Amino acid sequence: MELYQHFRKEEHQFIDHVIEWKEMVERQYAPKLTDFLDPREQQIVQSIVGSDGDVRVSFFGGALFVERKRALLYPPYFEPNEEDYDIALFAVRYPGKFVFLEHRDVLGALMSLGLRRGKFGDILVQGGEIQFFAAAEVADYIRLHVGTIGKAPVSLELLPLSAAMPLAETWEEGTVTVSSLRLDAVLAQAFRLAREKAKTLIESGLVKVNWKVVDKPEFVCGPGDVLSARGFGRCKLFSVEGMTKKERWRIRLGRQK
Repeated sequence: MELYQHFRKEEHQFIDHVIEWKEMVERQYAPKLTDFLDPREQQIVQSIVGSDGDVRVSFFGGALFVERKRALLYPPYFEPNEEDYDIALFAVRYPGKFVFLEHRDVLGALMSLGLRRGKFGDILVQGGEIQFFAAAEVADYIRLHVGTIGKAPVSLELLPLSAAMPLAETWEEGTVTVSSLRLDAVLAQAFRLAREKAKTLIESGLVKVNWKVVDKPEFVCGPGDVLSARGFGRCKLFSVEGMTKKERWRIRLGRQK
């Protein structure tokens, strides 16, 4: 199908799901709510559903500033509101004077529950406070089964969505040159690593592109790709600005502060 030519091969299975969701809304003439989607998945849904026709789509993740959002596909007669996205916001209460918890600690505890990553939205960590969004349909299960995070005893408190901590995303941007647009070359430049070190991280499954693990150093990056390496943070390839006289690629990279 011509549609698939516009996407990477590893995205084809997700595209099949989106097509199925769209057809379901057309057939049943009723809304379809998805799990939480990462930004790349949201882009794919938007491009396939479009903004006209018999099916429309909107996104919400519990707050305006979040990355991960649930998609709501619906027929033209339907007017969505925040309640239709079925999102719960939890505050994590723990002895902050004695324990230091990070984003990865919270994510690890949530994933140990046996639920899909798609049941959880953004995890907000700031100044010792922790909040996270989750699908409302699993909220009771989460409250029942999360009693510790790391070695810390915790309790979960349901909050209204309006109580979400505002987090601002900031990028330190700059223009650099790379020998190629291969993942290992871009990653090495972004995090100031030796090319071999970047390659090892990738082959060890510690690198994600657009929130998906990519273990092939030869993977070709493109504008808009978000790269992350465990222990090093996140960067974004904002644009590819062409070749230099020395036949190197000039790119604009941003590193998340």
